[in-house]
Amino acid sequence: MFVYEKKLQYPVKIKNVNPKLASIIISQYGGPDGELGASLRYLSQRFSMPYPELKGLLTDIGTEELGHLEMIGAIVYQLTKDLSMEEIESSGFGPYYIDHTTALWPQAAGGIPFNACEFQSKGDIITDLTEDMAAEQKARTTYDNILRTVRDSDVAEPIRFLRAREIVHFQRFGEALRLVQERLDSKNFYAFNPEFDRCRE
Repeated sequence: MFVYEKKLQYPVKIKNVNPKLASIIISQYGGPDGELGASLRYLSQRFSMPYPELKGLLTDIGTEELGHLEMIGAIVYQLTKDLSMEEIESSGFGPYYIDHTTALWPQAAGGIPFNACEFQSKGDIITDLTEDMAAEQKARTTYDNILRTVRDSDVAEPIRFLRAREIVHFQRFGEALRLVQERLDSKNFYAFNPEFDRCRE
């Protein structure tokens, strides 16, 4: 069960609309390395995780990613709030507006809709944790790319916060992978899958 706190993990208070920037940042809402996929990845992987402390880690980070999804949603919403038709047309935001007005919808910056095939829950502890580490680095790279396009400090500050959290998550998953490797056969980590071969643990 989750407890919802009615405030963002980091404040988002954007004064100037910028639909062109919103159409880029929305990739972290529903793009291939975005927060929606991250939260679903970790919250799905936790069910078959055999080690309680790592199940807790996946739950904690998966829940935090939902908070990051909320932050990205707030950023995109504030960047597109009360747009005029002139602003929509001149910024190239028209195609998105036609399909969604200014409502939030999960898609990549290129307009590709969110697809659950962009993340995996494999049921192999080393495979999943390795994917989790790669996912956090890809998200960090995406935030780096976004920051290169941002000139508004109201937008840049929450994006920097999100980028920093991706680095922390990468480190936590690295610690988890080392913990798992210490518990497995040091000569062959792949000889035994503790998520499936429970009788041999």
